Amino acid sequence: MLFVCYPKCSTCQKARAFLDARGAQYTLRDIKLEHPTEEELRLWHQKSGLPLKRFFNTSGLQYKALGLAQKLPTMSEDEQFALLATDGMLVKRPIVVTNDFVLVGFREADWSARV
Repeated sequence: MLFVCYPKCSTCQKARAFLDARGAQYTLRDIKLEHPTEEELRLWHQKSGLPLKRFFNTSGLQYKALGLAQKLPTMSEDEQFALLATDGMLVKRPIVVTNDFVLVGFREADWSARV
């Protein structure tokens, strides 16, 4: 299991504590230091079953600074994937990646059902 997070994020800290309490084995990846590639994002999006917009950190400073709330609706999926791959801080976190599923954002009920 891959656990992609920003260690200073309180939600990521809660998610990590959740995984640790369950004894989950995972590899930690700091999203700011090693942001996801476009190929990874495409695969994760497909496995998650979520709309692509859910992969954007809509409460992040970069999202707001770039005015993405107005720009996303007119961007193609290819443009959105390319943009997400430029900066890990644009990506919603935490993310859990397994061979079978991807979880984006920490919702304890969703994670309890899968992890």
